[in-house]
Amino acid sequence: MSTETHHFKRSLGLIDATSLVAGSMIGSGIFIVTSAMARDVGSAAWILVIWLVTGLLTMSAALSYGELAGMMPNAGGQYVYIQRAYGKLISFLYGWTVFTVIQTGTIAAVAVAFSNYTAVFFPLLENKIFTISETFAVTNKQVLAIFIILLLTFINTKGIRSGKIIQVIFTSAKLIALFALIVLGIYIGFHTDTFADNFATMWEAKKTVLEADGTLTITKLSGVALIGAMGATIINSLFSSDAWNNVTFIAAEIKDPKRNIPRSLFLGTLIVTIIYILANIAYLALLPLNGVPGDDGTVVQHGIMFASQDRVGAAAASAIMGNIGVFFMAALIMVSTFGCNIGLILSGGRLFYAMAKDGLFFKGAAELNDYDVPAKALWFQCGWACFLCLTGRYGDLLTYATFASLLFYILTIGGLFILRKKEPDAERPYKAFGYPLVPILYIIITSLICVDLLIYDSRNTVMGLIIVAIGIPVYYISMHKKE
Repeated sequence: MSTETHHFKRSLGLIDATSLVAGSMIGSGIFIVTSAMARDVGSAAWILVIWLVTGLLTMSAALSYGELAGMMPNAGGQYVYIQRAYGKLISFLYGWTVFTVIQTGTIAAVAVAFSNYTAVFFPLLENKIFTISETFAVTNKQVLAIFIILLLTFINTKGIRSGKIIQVIFTSAKLIALFALIVLGIYIGFHTDTFADNFATMWEAKKTVLEADGTLTITKLSGVALIGAMGATIINSLFSSDAWNNVTFIAAEIKDPKRNIPRSLFLGTLIVTIIYILANIAYLALLPLNGVPGDDGTVVQHGIMFASQDRVGAAAASAIMGNIGVFFMAALIMVSTFGCNIGLILSGGRLFYAMAKDGLFFKGAAELNDYDVPAKALWFQCGWACFLCLTGRYGDLLTYATFASLLFYILTIGGLFILRKKEPDAERPYKAFGYPLVPILYIIITSLICVDLLIYDSRNTVMGLIIVAIGIPVYYISMHKKE
């Protein structure tokens, strides 16, 4: 099939693009990670500060990306920006990391999260199909996750309109449900003493560790120790707020992209930032921050810190609705993860299409099908994501890649300064908000977070760097084959 007879069609408006930004960001993280953050810093005020900093960082990055999106409204987005500023090697390393871990690992993790919460309604999904060793087993949940990835990939190969409709419907549904949970949670919670109790000592930070023998080790945090703990745990909220850049991958299919991409980036990240902060206020209004670990006891006794399986969202819903709250939250997360994955799958294929056009990905991925979408790129992405579902290692891989993802965000925003110098006369329909102060602050703060992670989470950060580094020989081998 010749790519000359097919081309991307600009069929997505501002609402569609904003829906993709918000829908790709909201998966299952917001319903889970606050428990780990509570154990890491043990302070209601500092938890909200971390979520606020996360939101401000995400929004400042999105506003900076707006300038690059306006300059280069092409399929591939961030990959294209990096290549124009730094050249093919760095852009390949970004695309390599996105394919091997970031996009496909997130797709796998979100699909398995969908399966985990579907199992609340259908417990048979917990059953194992077969076991090869003590460490490897295939379950019905993994099969369902693979089926969901295959289904959503198939839908996306039939044209962007199908994916767009599903994306908007599911994003709208989860936003409405989240707002309902937030409003009810804050209203009910503020009629109790829970919120006041959580904020009675709101700046007193502490790290709580559950030891193997069931005892708790509590360490008070202040000064450098507090900054270190916050820098390490912010990775949870940053991961929950990631994927906002996916809209840049589909720039070639957005109407008036020079205006709509910057607007959608700002609106989408703003909406999600507000929702995430309000959701955490609702958690703190409904549940005590501290609690006791174990399988026995009520959601109130476990608190945010020791919510069952870290499912603080489900615990909050239970505090509002009783036992039916568990099913409500399971349904909400199913809607959330399904809608999240339709956007992730849709956008990822466009990045790999752009790489293939440069000869840096499988050749067939550069083709558009009869529906003007890169179907083969989507299926390559699907195959690797399904493999990650079977390995069960996607969670570790995502942890490794989050650090690398932050580095590429820093590089991309640094590209603003490079391109302003190299191409001062290039068309810039939108200029980065607060330039140069806002981009510089983002680079400084995010760099400090990366240094903090290197110190406090060196294993995962080093593994992330190794994944990126493996791409270097792959790049030179692929370039040699082209000669």
